Amino acid sequence: MSKESAGKPVGSPTDGFVASDAYRNYVLFILFLVYGLSYVDRQLLSILMEPIRQEFNFSDLQLGLLSGVAFAIFYATLGLPIARYADRHSRVNIITIALIVWSAATALTAQATSFVQLFMARVGVGVGEAGCNPSAYSIISDYFPVRKRATAMSVYSLGVYLGQFIGFIVAGYVAQYYGWRSAFYFVGLPGIAVAIVLKLTLREPPRGFSEPAGYVAGPPPAAMLVLKKLYSLPSFRHLSLAAGLHALVGYGLNSYYSAFLMRSHGMSLTETSTSLAIITLSGGLAGTYLGGKLSDVFAQRNGGDPRYQMWVPAVALLINVPVWLMALLLPGQWMVLTLMIPAIALGATYLGPSIAATHQLIGVNERAVGGALLMFILNLIGIGLGPMLTGLFSDLIRDDLMTRGMALEAARADGLKYALCIMSVVNLWSAWHYLCAARTLREDVATSTQRRAA
Repeated sequence: MSKESAGKPVGSPTDGFVASDAYRNYVLFILFLVYGLSYVDRQLLSILMEPIRQEFNFSDLQLGLLSGVAFAIFYATLGLPIARYADRHSRVNIITIALIVWSAATALTAQATSFVQLFMARVGVGVGEAGCNPSAYSIISDYFPVRKRATAMSVYSLGVYLGQFIGFIVAGYVAQYYGWRSAFYFVGLPGIAVAIVLKLTLREPPRGFSEPAGYVAGPPPAAMLVLKKLYSLPSFRHLSLAAGLHALVGYGLNSYYSAFLMRSHGMSLTETSTSLAIITLSGGLAGTYLGGKLSDVFAQRNGGDPRYQMWVPAVALLINVPVWLMALLLPGQWMVLTLMIPAIALGATYLGPSIAATHQLIGVNERAVGGALLMFILNLIGIGLGPMLTGLFSDLIRDDLMTRGMALEAARADGLKYALCIMSVVNLWSAWHYLCAARTLREDVATSTQRRAA
């Protein structure tokens, strides 16, 4: 019997449910794998922007709409109702169905012959993926106690970089030799097999399984009460805006990594994909894991102080801005590729601590809805606006440079480069909100705990 289940009173909702440390780690691994698949399906279009642009003659703004708005519309808006359902019903079933839907939509992307068809395929991916994160976050919080939760959330979030790694490898080799359409088939269809494995092996945990002895989860309150309660807390308002603004930068830059390297540094699709696979995996894994781990370590060394969940990403983002500007502006291919590793690592620290802090502000049966609200704000700002604004700035700067006499290809390269610089500076604004959230987070956690105890 696990330590967390051993102390539960007989007759509690968790009575009789046992999970070894090995099984908890398996749960985390399978959810990490699912998140990785969601991210490769989500990001593949961004990685293949240049061959898609060349085939359809799209502008950067159109590419931004496909990689951002088309996905975000339903991904963000459906997250809340699905999360509400997840607070009452099987989260394992929700993730299984979601995985099948977005995998099928990814494969269908290969059949698109117009902007509208590509847009609708991306909508399908967004509809499917809306069911993943809130349910997964809720499951992880039930399997892992608060002292390990930020680390566990960060391990799950490493799936972002697993997905990017797979996406870059597939784009670099499958798309290079068989065309960009084959790449969508290659990454879409395996998700259905993983969905079957998840359904057969992942057990639905009782609500509050990892909470201290004596905790008994009550029925979930109305969704609007959860949303109002969260947004009444100054710390959540600031941390949600901080996460959203950083996602704006993250998605705005990430969607154009490959286009930037190919336009500004003359790299081929294979060279770009191989380099980015290594860069994003090493930088992303290090930054995401350390963001959660350092938050947990510093918090435990200081009496469980949750403010470190805000301070760690704030400091990382303040350092991140000059590193990104050097990576984008300094000449030399190897200099750029080397600087991108710490730039991506520093930008990856935020997600695990942000989710863990949100879950400390709400009750066990409110976690899916609370996590969905955070993701709604994060994705609406990040995915919805990030790629679109980057593409818009790129087109505007390109047109201005061309009116000054610059050739089209050079203006297209410099337009994107300067647009990425503009986006990277927004991380200063994000860091400010994290620091503001830290001012009241400890008091807001205590207030929320008192409300649940009353």
